[in-house]
This record gives sequence, C-alpha cells and structure tokens, in this order.
Amino acid sequence: MTEARQSQAAPRPAKRPRAPAATAAATTDDTGARAPKASRLRKEQGILAEAENHFAQFGFEGASLESIAAAIGISRHNLLYYFPSKEALYQRVLDDVLTQWLEGMEALSHSDDPQQALRRYIRAKLQYSRMRPQGAKVFTKEVIAGAPRYGAAIAERVGPLLKTEVRTFERWAREGRIAKVNFTHLMFIIWSVTQAYAEQEAQFALLLGKPALTERDYINAEELIVRMVLSALGPGATA
Repeated sequence: MTEARQSQAAPRPAKRPRAPAATAAATTDDTGARAPKASRLRKEQGILAEAENHFAQFGFEGASLESIAAAIGISRHNLLYYFPSKEALYQRVLDDVLTQWLEGMEALSHSDDPQQALRRYIRAKLQYSRMRPQGAKVFTKEVIAGAPRYGAAIAERVGPLLKTEVRTFERWAREGRIAKVNFTHLMFIIWSVTQAYAEQEAQFALLLGKPALTERDYINAEELIVRMVLSALGPGATA
C-alpha cells in the first residue's frame, strides 16, 4: 500500500538555481562576460605605469619582469598572473600610449574650423609630451628600432586615421580655407616637433639652464609651433 501511494505521488520539482545577487550582476557587461574587479584594474594600472617607466629607460630588451615586479612590491609570478609575458605587457603599454595619442587625431577631423582644430591638436600633443613623457619615449624607442614588435599595430591603427585626417585637410583646401601642402608630411612634422618635447626634454632644459622644462616653456613652444603651421597654411602660402 505504501509503495502504491508513493508511485502515485507527483514527482518533486527539481530545485531551481538561485538567482545571482545584484552585486554579481553589476560585474557583467552586455555580452554576459564578467567585468574585471576594481581591485584587479588598479593592480593592472600600477603594473602598467611602472612598466612604462622601465621600458622608457631600458627598452624592451633591457627591461625585466623581475625589476618591474620588484619596483611595485610584488613577485614576478604575481605579475604574470596579470600579464602572461613581457611581450604582452609591452604590447599593452604601447596600446595605451597609442590610444591616448589617437584620441587627439580623431578630434581633429571632427572640427569645421581648421585654425582652432590645429591649435587644439598641437596643444594636446604638447600636453601629452609634458604629462606622459615616458609613454612617448617607449613609443619612440620601438619606432627607432624599426617597430619590430608593434609595426603591425601602428599600420593598422594609425594608417587609416592618418588618411582620414589628410582627407579633412584636402577638403579644407578645396573650400579655400587653407593652402594646399603635402598634408601627410604636415602631420609627420607636427608629430615630430611636439614629441621632441618628451624625447629631448632633458637636453632642452639643460640648454635653457634649468632642471626641467616649465609650463611656460610648453606655452612658448605651442605658440611658435601653431604660428609656423598656420603660416604654412595661410592665404598666399605655396606648396
């Protein structure tokens, strides 16, 4: 009798999985992938900042994971938890440097005022050299070496954006707003002269008889670079 009653009884429903807590849901993005915790992001940024200093001073070959880890008080093994190799860490440093640089390029083509756009761009590039000189030095060392580890990324990320900027300059020239020059080389010159204030800051300061360049030095440089560029693009200028 007992067995019959048990067989007629309705099966017990399976337990449903417990819904994730609200705090857990907040750590996922739109794709459902879990976002990194704030503590991990802070640790990564600390590693990247120190790695940028070491790569700027010693280059890729001279810098070591051991020295980078020791500088921030962690072990090499712990550093590898965040970045699986020196190559991966180096690539990430350059990615961050290039991303910040390209933000200024993108803003250039979104303006309808050539003079104001160039002023803002030159100011941004000089401020970048002032506030993040080590990043500029890492990038320069890679390029001077022939970009053996980052050439593909430069071509892929900078090339299309440079073409967009050149098309913007060409449109301004067709509209009679600026003189027509070789706009690709114009960008090369702006990059070179603004980045020099990061790469050669020590030499410039030495020749000015001071321990480091001041804000006024960067303002003076900005005024002169803007004047030179706008003069080359002004009415009556020839290619």
